[in-house]
Amino acid sequence: MNKARFRPVLIILSALLLTACSAPVAAPVPAQAPVAAPVPAPAAATTGAVASAEAAAVPFVGKLAVEPKEGNAGTEVTATGSGLPANTPLQLNWTTVDGSWILKGDFQEEFHGRDYKERAINLAAVQTDAGGSFQARFKAPAGFGFDHNVSVVDPATGKLLTRTNFFVKMQVSMLNASGPQGTPINFDIKGIGYKAYENSWVVLYDNKVTGWVPSVLSGGNAQFSIPATGAPGRHQIVINHGWASVGYLNPSQTPAAGQRAWYFEFTITPGAPVLPAPAETQGLKPEPGVAPGGTGAAVWTDPATGPINTPVRLLARGLTPGAAVELTWWRMVGNRVAGQWKQNSVSLGKATVAADGTLALEFKAPDDLGGAHRIEAAVGDKVVATGSFTLTPSVLAIAPQQVKAGQQFEVHLKGVGWTETANIYTLVYDNAYVGFGCGFSSQGDVTINLPAAGEPGLHYVDLYPAIYKGEDAAGVYNFRTPMLTGDKEHPHERLPIFHLAFAVTD
Repeated sequence: MNKARFRPVLIILSALLLTACSAPVAAPVPAQAPVAAPVPAPAAATTGAVASAEAAAVPFVGKLAVEPKEGNAGTEVTATGSGLPANTPLQLNWTTVDGSWILKGDFQEEFHGRDYKERAINLAAVQTDAGGSFQARFKAPAGFGFDHNVSVVDPATGKLLTRTNFFVKMQVSMLNASGPQGTPINFDIKGIGYKAYENSWVVLYDNKVTGWVPSVLSGGNAQFSIPATGAPGRHQIVINHGWASVGYLNPSQTPAAGQRAWYFEFTITPGAPVLPAPAETQGLKPEPGVAPGGTGAAVWTDPATGPINTPVRLLARGLTPGAAVELTWWRMVGNRVAGQWKQNSVSLGKATVAADGTLALEFKAPDDLGGAHRIEAAVGDKVVATGSFTLTPSVLAIAPQQVKAGQQFEVHLKGVGWTETANIYTLVYDNAYVGFGCGFSSQGDVTINLPAAGEPGLHYVDLYPAIYKGEDAAGVYNFRTPMLTGDKEHPHERLPIFHLAFAVTD
């Protein structure tokens, strides 16, 4: 997300066409004093990695020390080994993890939390002297923050000899500190942890919950932006830990070591507001379709993805010349509340196979649930080839574009999915989380009506994907909360974030 996505649109608040403008990105704004400084684990801690074969490799041989014992990613670290085998080539390793979301079910429709697989990073090849000592320098690798094992390994056998701990500090930067209303406030976070009490961070705007910042796929790094909302003047932003979807407000008293909060201030300046891009230009761009490999019977579409009403060309090859083929679109129907759903199909049309075994059929992407839809080509009762098209969410402009306080306005989404990770969108009003809408039982249609609230002027509505339900990791509960990095981090599906605005009049 960046300022390019916020473009001027015509607002009927006045007879003037407002020209969008935004403040240039400045140097990162330092956070105010933390509630509590991060506390590194003791040098001999073994909590820097997930359980592995290393844990069984005891007793250790020799000792390893690092100086400093904590720092940001990129910190220059000196490692000193002693009491190790003499005159021996050894390996200095850093232990980290690769993260992924766990999805199960025939359609990957069930959410089962997150998974982290241990991985060693080669820091340096070292050589001990006649006394079994060595010294080496390395830079703390970027990635997940908090505790990490630094290990000495015998490369000939792979045996762990000894290890110690280095604590990677989490860094939170706000990249711009002022601008007119609607300016994207850009954040960069490095070194988010992967364990419980390290991995779920919540953003508050003027003491209102905006959303949380997952970083499972990005290795502990997150970039996102929220619009500057409210009247000209100073606005307060807090980033703190939120394992239970909302923030933990007294981090200095938590039993989890290393907890803190970050405090920032953004000043909304007078001037023409920065407005979101037109609704019809938002969403994911259609991806081109590619013919499957091989020479057998096949069906595919071009494009392969897109929102409802996207013009689609269905193509096939390897079919019987002259055959009459019926093409069907498969989808889920039902709802999650009653726990009852099933597949059914609708016809896309019929086509006759050409003399070279190919056919083409043009159609518009149906108004249906988001996600992948199987397309079957059948001759009589026999399915001769299958393909798919992925329907992506889209949004309409808020209607009406200006409304009196207390009157209702409408937010309308199409192509919302049906899985536990895609069947809801959350709504944020002027950076305050309001609630969510579900699109399963309505075949992807989400229509939300709310009263216009707040002072006369522009108001901003943001729509973020979220995880509806499932089983998360122990000590974590991040369901039905806006994912501020959901366009990059959402499990399984690629889902967009939408930004809208409308005017409240007297």
